Amino acid sequence: MNGRVLIIAGSDPSGGAGIQADIKTVTALGGYAATAITAITVQNTRGVSAVHPVPPDVIAAQIEAVMSDIGADAIKIGMIGGVAAGEAILAALKNSGWEYGGGHPKGTLPLILDPVLAATSGDSLAQSGLIDLIKEQFFPKAYLVTPNTLEAEQLTGTKVESLADQKHAGEICLDLGAEAALVKGGHMRNAKIDDLLITHAGKQAFSKPRIDTTSTHGTGCTLASAIATGLAQGMALKDAVERAIGYVHHAIETAPGYGGGHGPLNHAWPLEE
Repeated sequence: MNGRVLIIAGSDPSGGAGIQADIKTVTALGGYAATAITAITVQNTRGVSAVHPVPPDVIAAQIEAVMSDIGADAIKIGMIGGVAAGEAILAALKNSGWEYGGGHPKGTLPLILDPVLAATSGDSLAQSGLIDLIKEQFFPKAYLVTPNTLEAEQLTGTKVESLADQKHAGEICLDLGAEAALVKGGHMRNAKIDDLLITHAGKQAFSKPRIDTTSTHGTGCTLASAIATGLAQGMALKDAVERAIGYVHHAIETAPGYGGGHGPLNHAWPLEE
């Protein structure tokens, strides 16, 4: 088991997204998953019916407990929920000795931020003021941010309807302080999905044919955790992104078809094959 990933995110009782999807993903790719839960959601494939935030001091205590003992090789942040939770996360990481040094040289701990603002069903998972906190406090500390087109629009204030728009939004993410941005194209209606990686060195598109399916619950959580696992295992960013996209694509292809809404992926496919 190679690569420790601390996942800071919400819980999904249906197992398709959030902490549950993250743990499955990291494990399937050979890493070790530790977690700090930010919220208990009540949801299934049809939607989110309730969100119960974990007290900020408890979120912080979980982070400090993991970091003071097991440690981490990468940190993945998904659903934050609210401003108080976000501030507690930042304080806990600082108290644990984590500092962002820019780039991803040896000795630094990359932070992968999946800016979760809504569930696949469209239900909001972000409280008022969180977008500003993410832009002002989290982006400057992030090695990689992974917004989908809808999240990118909210975070950058621009329309994202084409590959050129994805590039522009990604460049704004870098201007806000992120080291790199992966602007995902799954919400666009194209026959193929283009995920665009933007760094200070340039850009690279990763393309996959669109799969006609409703089994897309938790794709963003899964992709970010897969990238975090690769980085924790010492992979270069481009290689980690490429492996993660392939992993998610096949997990959608082989999805079990559970539920009456947006169904879960087959996170375990590498273990089955």
